[in-house]
Amino acid sequence: MIILDYRDKRPIYEQVTEKLQNLIIRGALEAESKLPSVRSLALELTVNPNTIQRAYTELEEMGYIYTVKGRGNYVSKETEWRENREKIIDEETKTLAKHAMEAGISKEHLIDRLTSYYEEEKR
Repeated sequence: MIILDYRDKRPIYEQVTEKLQNLIIRGALEAESKLPSVRSLALELTVNPNTIQRAYTELEEMGYIYTVKGRGNYVSKETEWRENREKIIDEETKTLAKHAMEAGISKEHLIDRLTSYYEEEKR
C-alpha cells in the first residue's frame, strides 16, 4: 500500500500524505471507505503515530478525508476533494503565468510547453 523512502529529503508525514492522496485520486481508496487507524498505520509503517496524525490532518484540510469522532477517518467523496484540488491548481497556474510573463516567455510558448507536459503525463 504505502512504501516510504527514507532517503527522500521530505518529512515522512509529507510522504504519507502524498501516497494516501495518490491512492484516493486513483480510486484505490474508495469514497466513504474507512482508513486504517492512526495507531495501526503507524505500526505498519514503523513510524511515530504523531506522523500519521499529521498526515491525516493535512489530508483533512485538503478535503481528501474526514473524521467521525470516535469512529475514525474516512475518504471523502470525489466532488469534495476535486473542487479543492482545482482551486490549488488554478492558483499554481496563475503563479506560473506571472513568472512566465516576468521572464519574457510568450503566452504561445507557455501554452505549447504546458500542452507538451500534459501529453507526456497522459502516457
